[in-house]
Amino acid sequence: MASFSPQEYAFVLDVVLALIAGILIGAERELRGKPGGINTQSFVIGGAAIFTFISRTMLPNTPGSIAAGIVTGIGFLGAGIILKDKGGMVSNITTAASVWFSAAIGMAIGFQLYLIAFTAVIFSIFVPRIPSLRKKAEKSNFKS
Repeated sequence: MASFSPQEYAFVLDVVLALIAGILIGAERELRGKPGGINTQSFVIGGAAIFTFISRTMLPNTPGSIAAGIVTGIGFLGAGIILKDKGGMVSNITTAASVWFSAAIGMAIGFQLYLIAFTAVIFSIFVPRIPSLRKKAEKSNFKS
């Protein structure tokens, strides 16, 4: 029977936590009919956690180098998600922001900052439920 190192067990824990976080955040988005659901969130959080774990493990003196690359790469991904139609309306900004935020959660998991990651997951589920002032204003203008 194979013997695994403590690092490998820590990695498995990180990936499992990343999956749970991705499912929670993605399910919240899917239940509201928004893009960037379970698959997207799980891959972003998991990927960021894996890159961060590798960075922390392989480059213990400079873990920020890979972390900086994650932030840049997710920025490009987010930019590709945002759309602007011919009328000038911009959409998917929240989806791009949720992907960016999910990468931060993955990095927290990768650095084994579990309380921070858990708090951020709760934050990301709560924030979309805050009533939108713009939507309330549009409804009141429609009734007028």
